[in-house]
Amino acid sequence: MSSVPLPIAEGDDIKKPRKRNEEDEANQLLPSSPASSSPRRDPDLDPEPAFESREKILIFDMESVGPIDPDVAPPFSWKKLWLFTGPGFLMSIAFLDPGNLEGDLQAGAIAGYSLLWLLMWATLMGLLLQMLSARLGVVTGHHLAELCREEYPNWARLVLWAMAEVTLIAADIQEVIGSAIGIWVLSHGAVPLWAGVVITASDCFMFLFLENYGVRKLEAVFAVLISTMALTFAGMFADTKPSGTELLTGLLIPRLSSKTIRQAVGVVGCVITPHNVFLHSALVQSREVDHQSKGRIQEALNYYSIESSIALVVMFTINLLVTSVFAKGFYGSEEAQSIGLANAGHYLQKKYGGGFFPILYIWGVGLLAAGQSSTITGTYAGQFIMGGFLNLRIKKWLRSTISRSLAIVPTIIVAVVFNTSEASLDILNEWLNVLQCIQIPFALIPLLTMVSKEQLMGSFTIGPLLQRVAWTVAAILIMINGYLLLDFFISEVKGLLVGFIVCAFTTAYVAFIVYLLQYGSVLSSKWINSVSSKFSRSRS
Repeated sequence: MSSVPLPIAEGDDIKKPRKRNEEDEANQLLPSSPASSSPRRDPDLDPEPAFESREKILIFDMESVGPIDPDVAPPFSWKKLWLFTGPGFLMSIAFLDPGNLEGDLQAGAIAGYSLLWLLMWATLMGLLLQMLSARLGVVTGHHLAELCREEYPNWARLVLWAMAEVTLIAADIQEVIGSAIGIWVLSHGAVPLWAGVVITASDCFMFLFLENYGVRKLEAVFAVLISTMALTFAGMFADTKPSGTELLTGLLIPRLSSKTIRQAVGVVGCVITPHNVFLHSALVQSREVDHQSKGRIQEALNYYSIESSIALVVMFTINLLVTSVFAKGFYGSEEAQSIGLANAGHYLQKKYGGGFFPILYIWGVGLLAAGQSSTITGTYAGQFIMGGFLNLRIKKWLRSTISRSLAIVPTIIVAVVFNTSEASLDILNEWLNVLQCIQIPFALIPLLTMVSKEQLMGSFTIGPLLQRVAWTVAAILIMINGYLLLDFFISEVKGLLVGFIVCAFTTAYVAFIVYLLQYGSVLSSKWINSVSSKFSRSRS
């Protein structure tokens, strides 16, 4: 029967069996739960793991000599780092999806190099949250959506699931449209937007089919896509030759004016994507980790931290290149206010001309790679979110088909309605950003609540200092996104009826956030008590 494996505390002896009367006494002291009191529970009711045992990558001690202390992490090994490399790079794709690219180019065109420092700090905040997500997945053996399903009441769980699905659809529309625009650019408009959406959806299923041949094959595909993005955007940087001095100044000296506040909010908002928090806690389970050994858990956390840091340094560098290119070419120009994904390539071509490989095609290839890779990870996240919140016992390919259809159908409708109208696509993008901003608290609050609970995390609970830092980061992100929402509704919402609906929604929205915060401060569900009971029995 599935259970949440927890770390072994100091002084535990996992080989010493507990006496019968001691076990009975412990069961009387601890609250009962369906998981612990019914040994004949239907296994179909247990959560479906993110990865089956046969799918996981085994981690071997290739360089260990002599006995191994189960409470101490083995020494660093480059070979092991390579085996753990993969989940962090899949997670990092969300930091360079088409929505991020649009935020980068608009920040560069409107604010120049002045927001590069904010991009750096936003990436660092994102790294902290993603490392906490990985920590939760490694220590508990379950991902965030599963834990939310077990911890919160049914009504709250369904609200969280609905919000996650809405924001995933919003992100998916941006990603698929971005990929379709890349195809449209490369085909000189011969392939319409709706056809690009269909092609992107088909490619996504083809790449996910590679998962049947092992996680490593899928990770290799992402390595190719990330390399493509790095090469194309580095090529654009080399062609345009932005100022190194201004780049370093923008990176090291914080500057913010009233004219660039909206771009600043967009830079931070694009970096933190709610579905990515759910995704990373599931991806780290693709490696086999011995949950009975504190040393092995700590080892996995160490390697995932290194890998995630490297991945986000790569993504930050690519974002930096894109922002610098548009800062050099369009800052202070007439085109700055109207530039977007659909016309960026043509503006670049007009500004910098052709060459052996025209910059228009370089932009198109990079945009296509960004859209395609983020679409695949979005599908991946969708199947984990749906399976985790609802505990659907269906085949992965069927769950992927359902979650993909939820996004593809509205995306095709959007593509047919908006086509390549630049103004319409910009308005659509603003609404999609709002939908994603709304979900931010409903991913961060459950995450921080759970990694702060000793009953769930054992000795791997984050300390008071890290808790304060993490909650401060979450509060900053929530306030920034709250500003974006307020600014958007003030400028877009008109009419008494619409205003009343928005006010009612805002009241319910804030009330649910308060509920999650209050619930988290007294987190003591039957499921947590059940986990504690199993943990106590495993210690003796």
